[in-house]
Formats: sequence, structure tokens, C-alpha cells
Amino acid sequence: MADPRGFLRVRERELPASRPVPVRIRDWKEVQERRAEDSAMLTRQASRCMDCGIPFCHNGCPLGNLIPEWNDLARTGRWDEAIERLHATNNFPDFTGRLCPAPCETSCVLGINQPPVTIKNIEQTIIDVAFDKGLVTPQIPDRLTGSTVAVIGSGPAGLAAAQQLTRAGHTVAVFERSDRVGGLLRYGIPEFKMEKRHLDARLAQMEAEGTRFRPRVDIGGPGHLSGADLRERYDAVVLAMGTELARDLPVPGRDVAGIHQAMEFLPQANRAAVGEDVPDQILATDADVVVIGGGDTGADCVGTAHRQGARSVLQLEIMPQPPVERPENQPWPTHPMLYRVSSAHEEGGERVYATSTAEFLADDDGRVRALRVVEVDLSSGRLEPIEGTEREIPAQLVLLAMGFTGVPADGLLSELGVEVDERGRIVRGEDFGTSVPGVYVAGDCGRGQSLIVWAIAEGRSAAASVDSYLRGHTELPAPIAAGTVAMKVG
Repeated sequence: MADPRGFLRVRERELPASRPVPVRIRDWKEVQERRAEDSAMLTRQASRCMDCGIPFCHNGCPLGNLIPEWNDLARTGRWDEAIERLHATNNFPDFTGRLCPAPCETSCVLGINQPPVTIKNIEQTIIDVAFDKGLVTPQIPDRLTGSTVAVIGSGPAGLAAAQQLTRAGHTVAVFERSDRVGGLLRYGIPEFKMEKRHLDARLAQMEAEGTRFRPRVDIGGPGHLSGADLRERYDAVVLAMGTELARDLPVPGRDVAGIHQAMEFLPQANRAAVGEDVPDQILATDADVVVIGGGDTGADCVGTAHRQGARSVLQLEIMPQPPVERPENQPWPTHPMLYRVSSAHEEGGERVYATSTAEFLADDDGRVRALRVVEVDLSSGRLEPIEGTEREIPAQLVLLAMGFTGVPADGLLSELGVEVDERGRIVRGEDFGTSVPGVYVAGDCGRGQSLIVWAIAEGRSAAASVDSYLRGHTELPAPIAAGTVAMKVG
């Protein structure tokens, strides 16, 4: 059981130290580094978990992670049992331990009147130690069912669905249109947040289990497999393509040179960071960079711009600055909208809130030289420009990181005959199935833009539905239902 007085003896929240800013912005390695003294710190922090009779952290985590159980197993150094409990609900804690914003922590009961348990860091430590100790091994199925499944997309939802279905004994092929497998985990997440060796280790495990990867295949694209080919060759299909359509900013001057979507900029930077040659790379070097969009993707652009040697970096957000403390209308155990400082923000730059871009201004060569912006008031529920607040912000590189609007309805989706709603999401039922028998959907392409932990949870749930469709029953866990997710969108 948990240490019954741990939360009384240890009241401070501790996290591993980050590498010094002047050091880390000179390379692409992860911001945090493991140190020998972190072991004692983890024991102290894990002892703060109260093993609540009703652990609200379970509710905060879409995967239903067994947090109190593996907290205590980590506290007592029982790493083999800790990773078994962690893997029981989460295929990829090595990803979520680095990338998830930890809604479990804002649901921690201790967080009512103390800083919450450092759940995310304990999770990452468990999986890192498990890899070090050789406790992460392929789980090869005892027998094959003879059924085949195609998974379209190799992000976290697709990989989770593929691993679950492979372990159930189905023959699974994962199709990825990029040259390497991993989706946004590969080319959207910077190395300083998650080094790709963690992704590669998981892909090696999945290949050893029997999952087959097919990169450079654009299903539904010219010269590639069509939707009809998929239905003919495979007994079931899982659509997990993410949200491909980036939100744009249609204001005067949008067509001038030097304005790019974040997902043009970040993949190039990720390729260069691992030594690939990137012709005509978009670079922030010696430039005044403005990032439009205040979310995680925008912060990724900020950190990348720092490492490329930007002269200045400014992140622009149209919404007001969030509060530092939990507001009354977002009570515990909800996940509140708070002012958060990421590692990229620690490295420098400026954040500007409640400001809208009115126009992009070009120099004589037709390249962006500045943004004309205006402060806005949203107190009425509508965006109202504030008179007299217009100004120019210099910029030679502008990165749009305003999120994604959905999936294209043509191509593969029209070939399969699946329906897309008005928000650009693939329509699905309670079992993650589309209107086409045997075609299922998981992750952002059905839910809308969301968190990695939701993607993995949906991948696991969709896999359970596919397994039941193919065999008439399933023993795979299904942490969530599509109807539950739909109520949480937006």
C-alpha cells in the first residue's frame, strides 16, 4: 500500500532539473537529463500519492491509467511490476510521459490544497528504467486469426490500434504516406521534446511482434492503393490519419513570401536535426520570428526558432492571457486553462495576448517585413478591435500555428464512402465504426484536434471494436466510447 504519511512528510513538488538554457539551445537533445540523484527524488514524490479510495486521477486520464498502483511500485523499486501495471492501460508511456499535458495531475486529490503528485515524471521514469533493464519486450501472439487489418496513419492512434490488433493475432499493416513511420511523432514533435530513438525503439518492438509498416504509400492518392483496394485486400480498416488541414489566416498580405504553416517548418527542422539534407529549408536564423498561435505547436516553433539562431521570437495569441491560478468556473478536478510556461518559453522570446493580425506587410522584394496588429476585447463574447492600439511588429519569418480544421473529404474518404461532418471529422458511432461496415476511425480525424493521450485511448478502443467485428468477441480493453468522446469535443 501507499506510504500513509508520505504526503504529510513531503509537501514540496520536485521535478528533474532541465539542462541550462545556454547549453540546450545549442543542440537538439531533450531538455531534461537523467541524473543519479533523481532516484531519491522520485521516491519522495511517489510517496506523496495517497492511494485515494476514489482516485480522481483515473478520471482525469482518458486511458484510465492505474496511477496509484504504479506510483507505489515505483516508490518501492518494483520496476517489473510497475511497468506491467503501466503497460496494462498505456501502450506508449514513453511518449505520453514526455508529451502529455498531464490532465491526471490537475485531477490529483492532493492538488486540492497542495501541489499535485508528479505523475507524469514518475510515468516517464518507470518506462525509461524498464527499457534500461530490458523489461520491454515483444508480446508475440500465440496464434494468428487469419484476419487482416489495414491501419491508415502511423501517429499515436494508429500505432496503438495496430499494436493491440497485432497482439490479438490479426495480421496488421500500417500505411504511412511519409517516407518514415511515426506521423506527427516523427516530424511534428521536435527532438528537444522527444528524441526519436524512443519512437524507433517502439517501432522495433512492434515489428518484432508482427506489425508490418508500409511507408511512402498515400492511400487514395494517384498511383497508390485506392479505398476499393483496401476493402478488397483487408478484412477491416482503421482510419487514423490525424487532422491534415491546417487553419489559415486569410488577411491582406497572406500571399507574401516568408509566411508558412507550422507543419511546413517543423518537419524540415526535425529532418535536419537528425542529419538529413533538407534543400531550401525554412530557417529562423538571424530573423525576427513571429509565431501566430499560443498552443503547444506554437511553443514547438518557438523552441525550434531559438535553436536555429533567431534574432527575436514573439508568440502571438488572439485570446486573453489565462490566469495563473485555477479560476472559479474551472473547479477541481477539471483540467483548467492556465498560464503555463513551457521549456521553449523559458529559453526566451515574448508572448503577446489579446492581439489580432490585421495585415501582413511586404518589403520591396515581396517578402514579409512586418505584421500590422491590433489589440482586441473579447469580454462581450465577440472579437472587438480596440481603437488606437494598432501597431507594427517586425518579422522576416511568420509561422502559423493555429491548429487544424479536419480531414479532406475527397480522396480516400470519398472512395470508402465514409461521412465527414461540418467540422471536418469522420462520423463514427459508439463503437468507433463508420457507416461503412468494417471501416473504423480513431484519433484526431474522428475526434478533432486533441491530446496524445486521447489518441492512444481511441486507438485502443477502436482496436477492441475491430477485434469484436472480426471474431465476434474481444478480450481487448476499451477505455472509452466514441459517444463519450464526442461530448468532450470543443
